[in-house]
Amino acid sequence: MTVSHLTTHVLDAVQGLPAPGVPVQLFAEDGSLIAEAVTDADGRAKQLGPERLAPGVYRLRFDTGAYFAARSIPTFYPEAVLAFVIDDVDRHYHVPLLLSPFAYSTYRGS
Repeated sequence: MTVSHLTTHVLDAVQGLPAPGVPVQLFAEDGSLIAEAVTDADGRAKQLGPERLAPGVYRLRFDTGAYFAARSIPTFYPEAVLAFVIDDVDRHYHVPLLLSPFAYSTYRGS
């Protein structure tokens, strides 16, 4: 299986485990929906969008509320929205999310 130009990985920082079942949406800068995915058993979304994305600003929306609701865990952040820039069409982009009910963080993955 090949991976898309953009991938993500969600880790549940409280459990110290991957976060399966997190709905993820990819949006263009104009707000149009490009792709949707759900993280797999390893917390990864490897098929998120087209084979190549044009240079520009994009947003990933993680439905963290659905993830925590499925586990009966209250959360302060029902969603996490991350804006990032694609500036090299030949480079793979990986945008991970570290998640807990009351905080989240991200970094430029590889």
